[in-house]
Amino acid sequence: METAERVSMNEVADNYVFQRHLIAYQEAAKMIAGNIIELGSGSGYGAGVLMHSGITQYLAIDKFTTNFPEDIDKSRLTFRQMNLPFLKGIEDNQFDFAVSFQVIEHIEDDVTFLREIYRVLKPGGKLILTTPNKKMSLTRNPWHVREYTPMEMKKILESVFDKTTLNGIYGNETVMKYYDQNKTSVQRIVKWDILNLQYRLPRRLLQIPYDILNRLNRKRISDANNDLTAGIKSSDFFIAPVKEDCLDYFAICMKRQ
Repeated sequence: METAERVSMNEVADNYVFQRHLIAYQEAAKMIAGNIIELGSGSGYGAGVLMHSGITQYLAIDKFTTNFPEDIDKSRLTFRQMNLPFLKGIEDNQFDFAVSFQVIEHIEDDVTFLREIYRVLKPGGKLILTTPNKKMSLTRNPWHVREYTPMEMKKILESVFDKTTLNGIYGNETVMKYYDQNKTSVQRIVKWDILNLQYRLPRRLLQIPYDILNRLNRKRISDANNDLTAGIKSSDFFIAPVKEDCLDYFAICMKRQ
């Protein structure tokens, strides 16, 4: 439970979520170079995607221990276990790029989180960030402090950064077929919540029940249609200008020169 929504790259039932996250790392890898900081390194597979030859140094931060792939060049990788939003012990103007995927929704003080990233970026440095689109969430996720509508996302990013490009991550027909099956399955579960407790109870009380039901639901979908679940690839997702039906936001935010 301490992993707070980490997904397995080896578990078929997690494949949809894993591939949805993987596309963001693959796209970011095309953009980044120099000194990199990743906020929320999770299970570590993303560093394996991002650490290409153009990376000088890579600082990964997470509140839990991260197990990085064995083939990563450890001479360029540093890991610090740290609770966000504050980046304690990290000086101003250090990094060319910051990467933070599926993290900001877990942070109580999201504005401070963004300001800290801005602080440690070099002039002209960029943040690449993803987070779920609230309008496409199937139910309340008690692991998340909040989620954002497109307007809310744009507003908070522009309140800190000097230039923001807000895109969305979308899925093709295969992805949306899985999404629709998941939506139908979730609706079967939440219809029993006649008192609307998912929104009335404190989120921390709901985290364990939600996690159990969510994983059982993914497993049920996988067992019923293994070819669909296992067949989803990162190439089934794509990035385009933000609209209200994107699955996640893919934001590129720049600090002034």
